[in-house]
Amino acid sequence: MILEIAMLNVRPGQTADFEAAFAHAQHIIASMKGYVRHELQQCVEDDHKYVLLVWWDTLEDHTVGFRGSAGYQEWRALLHHFYDPFPTVEHFRQVLP
Repeated sequence: MILEIAMLNVRPGQTADFEAAFAHAQHIIASMKGYVRHELQQCVEDDHKYVLLVWWDTLEDHTVGFRGSAGYQEWRALLHHFYDPFPTVEHFRQVLP
């Protein structure tokens, strides 16, 4: 299993709109092949920062399957205009439980 971690910096003053858009967009990612689950968490110290955690069966389920899908184009249209700068995305594998 692969954990995708995306650091999201939402433009100040747009957090409510971002959260509403994400509530819709999360159904897109949840429908993808290899999707396991996700969480969106907001930073306590800086409320325009979020972390998106998505668990995938394989790296390719995210990098090829999701990013190459029509659903990703809809995801991008719904969410990417909220970010400044563009998110950093990294992938992790579990070493110890």
